[in-house]
Amino acid sequence: MPRPAKPKIVTTPDFSFEAEAGAPTALVCGVDEAGRGPLAGPVVAAAVILDPAQLPPGLNDSKKLTAKKREALYDLIRDQAQVGVGMASVEEIDRINILAASMLAMSRAVAALPATPAHALIDGNRSPELPCRATPVIKGDARSLSIAAASIIAKVTRDRMMVEMAADFPVYGFERHMGYGTKQHLEALEKAGACPHHRKSFAPVAALPTQDIESAESRETRFSVSESVNPLIPQK
Repeated sequence: MPRPAKPKIVTTPDFSFEAEAGAPTALVCGVDEAGRGPLAGPVVAAAVILDPAQLPPGLNDSKKLTAKKREALYDLIRDQAQVGVGMASVEEIDRINILAASMLAMSRAVAALPATPAHALIDGNRSPELPCRATPVIKGDARSLSIAAASIIAKVTRDRMMVEMAADFPVYGFERHMGYGTKQHLEALEKAGACPHHRKSFAPVAALPTQDIESAESRETRFSVSESVNPLIPQK
């Protein structure tokens, strides 16, 4: 007789990691990044300090939310929390490697917060160099509300950047796959070659010719490497 299947345990993020780190007495931020795997575009990180008295309902790992839900939560988080955003460009990714670039983007995101945190909760198994204590949390975007909020900010910010890049290079369909190596993207690369937004250090791109157009680094200057948001300060 077959064994009964184990019940699937569904976890949702909560505020326990933040409380253990001293919140709300101490400022605790969650940090996450988006864009480590794609063949094109920057890696974007976000740091978020939530107000435990005003937690946006429905916070969860960005990968578990629809695009519509992410957009709605993005606005709520920016209205109700302190937010810092940082990025590392394609040129930086190619020069120092994607792991180091991800750490750099996270450091920039924390530095961009309106207030300096006492502790940072980092999604993953390692932490970037920070001016505060830091704790890596494996699968943190599904366990910590602050990291979940950061995952939403990072994902929506990067997706919007890729949509803008798609307007300049429509042949690749960036607005549909956000730079990931889908079949459509790989076929476009074979036909058109790489554009300046492609990561030349990534294997599928390395052997391809690059269009002789303004460099990705200069084009990305329209996007600041870091920005901060404090709901107490009117935003433009």
